[in-house]
Amino acid sequence: MNPVEVRVIGCLLEKDITTPEYYPMTLNALVNACNQKSNRDPVVSFDEPTVNEALTSLRQKGLSGIVTGPGNRVPKFTHRLSERLNLGRREHALLTELMLRGYQTVGELRTRGARMYDFSDLDEADACLRAMMERESGALVTQMPHRPGTKEVRWAHLLGGAPEPETFDAAPVASFVHASTGAADRIAALEAETAALRAEIEGLKAQFAEFRKQFE
Repeated sequence: MNPVEVRVIGCLLEKDITTPEYYPMTLNALVNACNQKSNRDPVVSFDEPTVNEALTSLRQKGLSGIVTGPGNRVPKFTHRLSERLNLGRREHALLTELMLRGYQTVGELRTRGARMYDFSDLDEADACLRAMMERESGALVTQMPHRPGTKEVRWAHLLGGAPEPETFDAAPVASFVHASTGAADRIAALEAETAALRAEIEGLKAQFAEFRKQFE
């Protein structure tokens, strides 16, 4: 699957569990789901032709379906991924999160996937991921190399092929340095202001002492 197809099928998987009253989904609802600003990484801005083209491709691959008939004013769309891959509720939740939010740790997947399946602990989520990685019919997920300065392993899905290597640039470091420098400047300014206030108070004390002497 290409990235658009991954986002589309991920949204169908998500809404199937979290809002079953609105599933199957209309094209308009699916476009809105793809373009959500929450629970999505990256945030995208797909139009209807883009999503419709992805749906056509997914139907040709047997991964989605279309529902029409007298009871539906407009066509509605479904996923067939769980059926094709024989996914249980746990696998469904983990794959959906990986498809919608990219590489994540076990802890992130457990927390974010709780709306679809409430894992009892990290071990249960980790065991499920490892089972999907070791499937005889083909791995569905994989572990990503450690990120510099981190200990936790992040996971990725394989439904769009091998995941791209993560890139690390100096931007976060530069931002941190900038933030640190700004904080240091603010602290220095506060210290200078405090020193000035103390000097002013001492001057007022001296003036008051002189004033009292006039009445002694």
